[in-house]
Amino acid sequence: MTIVTCDIGVSTDGYAAGPNQSLEHPIGDGSEHLHRWMFERPDENAAEIAAILDAGAFIMGRNMFTPYRGEWDYDWQGWWGDEPPYHAPVFVLTHYPREPLVMAGGTTFYFVTEGIESAMEQARAAAGDKPVAIAGGASTVRQYLSAGLIDELRLHIAPLVLGAGEPVLTPADDFGLELVSSVEKEFVTHVTYRVRH
Repeated sequence: MTIVTCDIGVSTDGYAAGPNQSLEHPIGDGSEHLHRWMFERPDENAAEIAAILDAGAFIMGRNMFTPYRGEWDYDWQGWWGDEPPYHAPVFVLTHYPREPLVMAGGTTFYFVTEGIESAMEQARAAAGDKPVAIAGGASTVRQYLSAGLIDELRLHIAPLVLGAGEPVLTPADDFGLELVSSVEKEFVTHVTYRVRH
């Protein structure tokens, strides 16, 4: 069975995005340094970045693809420009149908309206013998954790307190997380959990 991983950046207080997400602030107010480690220290974090992009297929929530709600703005093709970093099929959860969007570099976005299990089935088929990655955001990660469909959760914890926003985990959660490793770097602590099923 294909392994399912999830990498997501969070603040010290557990938020994957701050409040007031918008086109100008896609991951919310105060969260501009949440992924600083990827851009300012790529060599130091090369193994973690490579692991994020190692999947054969990705799944993401609609809000991670677009800031717009409701019907599609067909001019919008994602946050990443003409060549997104995925280089693999990406399955976007949505309530609004849309034809697949083929981008440069091997990324094709498929828009799935039938729910998380359908997206997982399609992603497993597309990934072959490589992992399927849940790319985010927080709500999508929580849905897949609740359904028992993630095998390995990798949190990238930035030394940043947001105070509010989109939490990945809450005190009420019991996802059966077992600590595998914790590696501290200058701008981030990489924590890997195995998820008991």
